[in-house]
Amino acid sequence: MAKKSRPLTGKVVAITGGARGIGRATAATLAARGARVAIGDLDLAMAERVAAELGSGAVGLPLDVTSRDSFAAFLDEVERRLGPLDVLVNNAGIQPIGEFARERDAVTERVLDVNFGGTALGCKLALERLLPRDTGHIVNLASALGRTAVPGGASYCASKYAVVGLTEALRAELAATNVELHLVLPGFVDTEMSSGLKGLRGTHRSSPADVGAAIADALQSGRGTVWVPAVLGPLVALEPVTPRPLVTWIGGLLGTGRLLTQPDALERAAYEARIAPLADRAAVDPALTVANAAESVADAVRAGDRGDA
Repeated sequence: MAKKSRPLTGKVVAITGGARGIGRATAATLAARGARVAIGDLDLAMAERVAAELGSGAVGLPLDVTSRDSFAAFLDEVERRLGPLDVLVNNAGIQPIGEFARERDAVTERVLDVNFGGTALGCKLALERLLPRDTGHIVNLASALGRTAVPGGASYCASKYAVVGLTEALRAELAATNVELHLVLPGFVDTEMSSGLKGLRGTHRSSPADVGAAIADALQSGRGTVWVPAVLGPLVALEPVTPRPLVTWIGGLLGTGRLLTQPDALERAAYEARIAPLADRAAVDPALTVANAAESVADAVRAGDRGDA
């Protein structure tokens, strides 16, 4: 028997990294379905602008997911302005790319701090609010690269594998409660994070709205694990039981080896420049921002010159 769709009207939803991409699309979809949405982002001006565009009582608030004080203050303000938290969407994430052996330690640490650490912290703080009421939802954005890895994104893949493990462990831990965990695994999505990347040959590039709709549908249906697009789930599930030479051959046909190693350096430079000061913890130093962006471009150009695939 199909599960009855649960309404989202009046539900209080907090979204991390909600000012851009998947976060923004998710906020728009949930607001359209009647939810009361809070958008948390490092870029407060953009978060407030998106909230104003959405209307429906949406609010934009400052948030650094790597800071317990900032995250707690965000959720406190959400509840003060909108009411008790019903849903936390852990969406915030970054994706610098390049050869792992040449990746600076600060970059590795920042990717793990934001992508996994921020998600883990969000889960803890949300559970403090949800468990006493024995109700609510936590949505964790992982990635298809949290179940299958590709070269050029070792730290990103590791962070998303960690999100998958965290979500599945928490789901088991909370099985006796009415708090629900939802794991979302998008494939290639047309956002700023994927700028300059060509995608896999013969595959569909999802839109942020596709992912936002999948998240809203999961909340309404109670579905625990969601792939976007859905066809990715069965395909990725076959990898562990497929002979490695065949996996390698299929990967060559799809172009998995070049997915993150041969970007269009100029198209990607703006994104790398925006996340570089975060990765280096040097946001106040414009000179470092430019230097880091230039180094990312140089890495991509070198990879292309070698013809890596």
